Amino acid sequence: MLIAMVALTGGMFWSGHTTPRLGIDLAGGTTITLKAEAEPGKEDAVNETNMNTAIGIIERRVNGLGVQEAEVQKQGTDNIIVNIPKGTDEEQARQQVGTTAQLYFRPVVAVAASEPAAPEPSPSTGPSGSPSPSASPSGKGGTDEGDKATAPGSSPSPSATTQGRALTDALKKAPSPSGSPSGAPSPSGSTLPAPAVSPSADPATDAGLQAKFAALNCADPKQRSSVGKAAKPTEPTVACGRNGLGQWEKFLLGPSEVDGKEVDDAKGVLDSQRGIWIVQLEFNGKGAKEFAEITGRLASQPEPQNRFAIALDGEVVSAPSVDAAIPGGRAEISGSFNQESAQDLGNILSYGALPLSFEEQSVTTVTAALGGEQLRAGLIAGAIGLALVIIYLVAYYRGLSLIAILSLGASAVLTYTIMSLLGPAIGFALNLPAVCGAIVAIGITADSFIVYFERIRDEIREGRTLRPAVERAWPRARRTILVSDFVSFLAAAVLFIVTVGKVQGFAFTLGLTTLLDVVVVFLFTKPLMTILARGKFFGGQHPWSGLDPKRLGAQPPLRRTTRRAPAPIEPKEA
Repeated sequence: MLIAMVALTGGMFWSGHTTPRLGIDLAGGTTITLKAEAEPGKEDAVNETNMNTAIGIIERRVNGLGVQEAEVQKQGTDNIIVNIPKGTDEEQARQQVGTTAQLYFRPVVAVAASEPAAPEPSPSTGPSGSPSPSASPSGKGGTDEGDKATAPGSSPSPSATTQGRALTDALKKAPSPSGSPSGAPSPSGSTLPAPAVSPSADPATDAGLQAKFAALNCADPKQRSSVGKAAKPTEPTVACGRNGLGQWEKFLLGPSEVDGKEVDDAKGVLDSQRGIWIVQLEFNGKGAKEFAEITGRLASQPEPQNRFAIALDGEVVSAPSVDAAIPGGRAEISGSFNQESAQDLGNILSYGALPLSFEEQSVTTVTAALGGEQLRAGLIAGAIGLALVIIYLVAYYRGLSLIAILSLGASAVLTYTIMSLLGPAIGFALNLPAVCGAIVAIGITADSFIVYFERIRDEIREGRTLRPAVERAWPRARRTILVSDFVSFLAAAVLFIVTVGKVQGFAFTLGLTTLLDVVVVFLFTKPLMTILARGKFFGGQHPWSGLDPKRLGAQPPLRRTTRRAPAPIEPKEA
């Protein structure tokens, strides 16, 4: 037991997390509860796969706000809880997480580095004399020329065998602009590429859009959280995305050519013949026609205008290039995917067709000052409860209270260190109901000691000395303690499963402390009682030990007596 306590305490200090992570209601912040609703006739859309995909989308939105330590969790089967720490604009957060995601396929007009002030090297010249694209390292240190969208069964690009990069590393090609007819300068110092869209919506001739593109800094979370989200599908826009180095790039995009709702199915699969992970796309009838048109037009364009951007909520999640028209409504995206990145991109593409919307159930905002007051109130309540338990134990059990207090201390050390370590490990946050659960656990833990002590005292009342009483009392006390703790743990488990939101903190803490109660009683209280029973103070059953036979009204031990046989009766003479 001592080794476990030292190991947990050392691990706590070694990790640097010496205090439990506080929840929103104690540290301050905003909690938003969303309920998933399916479209009429598609009630089975509220399932685990779609909910996990929605959680991923909401996490991207929250991260776009530059929020640190935000939590997005599924509660039950159709609820999502979003916890955003203090310092975040509540209205902006509600707008980000409460709206349905918008997925569009847009042609790429231009790509530039995120920071407009940083000078870029002049592009290298290929054999033909035109600028050639520079390859950027992939997530695993290799290089490739980016992802490509092709028809199923076509040969992969040379980069298709390069595996292992995160989903946000899908944008591989560095900008390689070519001259435009108007000769308009690009933000990087070269000329803006020729448009790949119709003249009626030409981003290259839109001075306002060019200025917005030039001023955009995708490295700024505030700019990144708002750019491109208000744009209509029929309008050109600017957007942000990451390149192969994990750096932010900015995109100038044309109007949407295909709506994400036209995607019937998308999934990341392993191509066993080529040994690579790919993303398969399947469009409905309208989407197949639109996709064939856009890919046929883009295939004849130079880099980077032969790419279409998959824009989710105004952020480019992938921008594959196209070499030829892709008819039939079926396509695949190949590149430096691994299993996780391919499946993630497949989920994002599927989200455009998800028949799900989310209704805001509740929004709770707690200031840091109010959270601090609640934490102090909870700690005071816990201290009062602990003091009352100790006073009762001392008054009623006298010397035995020392064992109970030491056991409570051991339980407190285990609980505190485990809660501190669970914060970085699984994201556990100590909220106000969790503090309440810890306070209730004081009584549950003390109850186990009382059960054992009373069994020992019953054995002494029957006339036994302390050492045999300790050993005889343990089997019966052990059964009672296990049954009691099992009922408490079962109640906590059911409460954790069926409840939503902060009540789960109460259930989790109650279940954790119940398990620790069993550990403490079996590995600390019982062995300590056995050791102390050999000493003079407890073994001699001192009047202040709480085990005084006279005070307990012990019966004298039964002694075996020898019974004499009755004398024979002699017959009397008449």
